[in-house]
Amino acid sequence: MQVISLDHVNIITADLKKTTKFYSGLLQLVVKNGPKPMRPEHAQWLYDMRGRAVIHVNVAGAYQVFEKNAKPCGPTGALHHVAFDCEGYADLLKRVKAMSLDYKTNEVTSIGLKQVFVFDPNDVLLELNFRNN
Repeated sequence: MQVISLDHVNIITADLKKTTKFYSGLLQLVVKNGPKPMRPEHAQWLYDMRGRAVIHVNVAGAYQVFEKNAKPCGPTGALHHVAFDCEGYADLLKRVKAMSLDYKTNEVTSIGLKQVFVFDPNDVLLELNFRNN
């Protein structure tokens, strides 16, 4: 068995609408209802431009196959950050500024990597990576 890639991240939130709006606006992900038995008011999925699920957002107390007492807390609880490979560095910075988000940038020139770090509405730290390819 080998890990091929990150499949998706599940975020528990107190504000489903605000969280899905944040991710769809910042990362330009498409919001869709989750599969049954999840109801749209309890869970939403956000998809990338290839149609792959990237982020799964649940309200606290929503149906879970494996019940775990996860609840919104910050900053990021035991999870330090979630990293995404991205494209469109300049466009992302424009959206970050338009959304008035606090952010930090970093550059690792030895490997051609630019990074943007920003918190979501639930204090989950995002690491957005842009590689020179």
